Amino acid sequence: MTLRIGGGLLVAAGVLALAACGGSSSSSRGGAAPAVQLDVVSSAPDQVSGGDVRIALRGDEEVLSGISLRLNGETVSHDGLQGDDGAREGLVTGLVLGDNLLEVQHPRHGTLTSVALVNYPITGPMFSGPHQYPFVCTTDTQFGLQPLVDEGATEGFAVYDDEDQLIGYSRDCSVAPFVEYWYRTSGNSYARLPSDGSRPADMVTTVLLDGREVDFIVRWERGTINRFLYSYAMLATLEEANDQPGALDTGLWNGRLLYHFQGGVGIGHTQGRMDYNRRAMKPDVLGLGYAIAYSTGNRTGEHYNLQVGGETALMVKEHFVKRYGKPLYTVGLGASGGGIQQYIYAQNHPGLIDAGVPVQAYTDMVTQTIHIGDCELLEHYMDVTDADNTKWHTTDNRMWLVGLHATDNVPDPMAQAKTLLNANLGTNYGIAPGSTECIESWRGLTPLAMNPHFGNAPGQDNMLPAGIMDDVQWTHYDDLRNIFGVDGNGDPRTLFDNVGVQYGLQALLDGNITPAEFLDLNARVGGWKHPSEMVQEGFPFISSSTDYLMNNPHDFDPWSRRNMNLSPDEGVTPAPRTEGDIIAMNGAYESGMVFHGHADIPLIDWRPYLEEELDMHNVHQSFALRQRMLDAVGHTDNQVIWFTDARPTEEFDQVPMALQVIDEWMTNIRENPERSVTENKPAAAVDSCFDNQGELIARGANVWDGILNEATEGACTQVFPTYTTSRIVAGAPIQGNFFKCALKPVDTALEDGTYGSWTPDGAQIARLKQIFPQGVCDYSQPDVGRP
Repeated sequence: MTLRIGGGLLVAAGVLALAACGGSSSSSRGGAAPAVQLDVVSSAPDQVSGGDVRIALRGDEEVLSGISLRLNGETVSHDGLQGDDGAREGLVTGLVLGDNLLEVQHPRHGTLTSVALVNYPITGPMFSGPHQYPFVCTTDTQFGLQPLVDEGATEGFAVYDDEDQLIGYSRDCSVAPFVEYWYRTSGNSYARLPSDGSRPADMVTTVLLDGREVDFIVRWERGTINRFLYSYAMLATLEEANDQPGALDTGLWNGRLLYHFQGGVGIGHTQGRMDYNRRAMKPDVLGLGYAIAYSTGNRTGEHYNLQVGGETALMVKEHFVKRYGKPLYTVGLGASGGGIQQYIYAQNHPGLIDAGVPVQAYTDMVTQTIHIGDCELLEHYMDVTDADNTKWHTTDNRMWLVGLHATDNVPDPMAQAKTLLNANLGTNYGIAPGSTECIESWRGLTPLAMNPHFGNAPGQDNMLPAGIMDDVQWTHYDDLRNIFGVDGNGDPRTLFDNVGVQYGLQALLDGNITPAEFLDLNARVGGWKHPSEMVQEGFPFISSSTDYLMNNPHDFDPWSRRNMNLSPDEGVTPAPRTEGDIIAMNGAYESGMVFHGHADIPLIDWRPYLEEELDMHNVHQSFALRQRMLDAVGHTDNQVIWFTDARPTEEFDQVPMALQVIDEWMTNIRENPERSVTENKPAAAVDSCFDNQGELIARGANVWDGILNEATEGACTQVFPTYTTSRIVAGAPIQGNFFKCALKPVDTALEDGTYGSWTPDGAQIARLKQIFPQGVCDYSQPDVGRP
């Protein structure tokens, strides 16, 4: 299968067809030229950035000793190419923007080989489309540096001199790279290394993978790449620190690169914030001798454009390789959105990471919004529309509709407000003693993702002219307008669709709701307005103050009811459903924003079990990922699923163990390249579950049986219950990758067993057809939104 990303064809399950050494050899004297292999080490040849490239030459030593390099017809220095015994490697500088031709020439044999290079600016973009603008710079708050002024810019982030005089504007937020030396203290923090060359008394030591004990000193490089803030960290010696800016010493680097991805949910328009201690300079990893690469462009809390994120990661790794050399391997690490990125980038950009430890990952964000977009629609139905139904006053019963876990152990944060309003205003808001995951974890995501009026970027007041941010559409759809496109009105195309979705279908089949309740639910649940029709949110989104609520009780709207399409006459006329845009759905698939299941690298999918806390990182996601991989390639031998119990509290971090197992796996692959990824698995790389102290409960090929198959529940399945989603309750499969279901007539559904033992009478059939005039979802057919 192929994915088309940014106009270029990317092979998702193979090797990029453009070979790094792709040039023809020739001889000026007519004889056969000696073979010389030219490899581009730092990136794909058509994805070079910043004007320089790291190359490697291999061939006969006598021939290599006499070669010269020509770049775009001009001879360039190759003094930086180091090595002997038939191998040379180093940096070639001076590339022009756009197309370049690098040739290897020999005085006797002429041009031995060549490679076409495409060079992009260090500010990007390469393939992600036009930069998002307006864009708030954060180099001042994160680095203490003003961004460079962009010549000719008449608006943007305001840059001032030391006397607070405006000197210009920055649109790309660039700063020059800089290096500092820090050390780890006995107080478990980082501090700047003294400039006088002394060794601090509170400096600790660390033990490397090879057993050496060394001072915990960090060479910390930072700057901007693709407009985002990047960081490289690795151990250094006191001698190097005191010799700065002298020769780089990588003697304490163990050759392994950890790329730390980060999660969160954001809508862009900002350079972002760095997490230094836990991610950019994660001490338990850095102290083993790993190098760590990090970028705010790979923090989904700043944006959810994984095309921009993948491009950023490619560029950040490229420049790491140019500065420090090619790693033995690159392993990804990151939770939530950081886990998503590992799956997505393994699919979209083979070779970017060689292995991954995705923690609390989802399949991807865009298909996650399918069922999360149902959350408030269903909670509103239970709290408001059907508030008199005492079934919804029992917390557990709400799972019948939302699928996600629910428990009385986590109270509804709006219960007190509902009680006050019911008492003072005579409202009739339904109240259950506990919460669902929809309430505890996902409330507010719909406004953030869909409502153009709800959102901002920290520091946006520094944008000039004043008000430049006022016209920003704060939606996920606008953040990805380069992918989803815009409609005839200039509005971003949207994904959410619930046409034909039969909410609560499984609850009907199980006898938990009656046919009358099923019909009422689907007639009145409604859908979402188009973002262009939405208005600003109410309480608690624009204020969480009790005083505000008491003074503005009619502003109470934790469901975003004001932005729903509801029945105009209490269900007599069915509430309109929402129809998504097929072009946007196609774009999500074609851009690689959807995880299709192609990720053939070693993966340890680790998840602390947090279902009892109603944490948003619900555990069924690991198996949705697995099923997509099964659908795509027929096996998941390279994916290992680990759960660690977090009941009653999260006690143990399994990541160090996972990194150790990954290192064994990658060592096996390096030493046995003729074997497959599966054949190189170490013994510990197997499905497992652990208690909250990290002690093994069970491991083996069958421990998760009963989730994706009909087998008896495995040992881990029995200990860790999994839950579903609103769309699984409505009949969709666990993969969760149906933006828009195919539809079948109600008459077909009545005949094919969709409704189990329920045999509707004439009036009920007529009502079904009134609610679903286009038909109901047929999940036996592929997603209509998939191209």
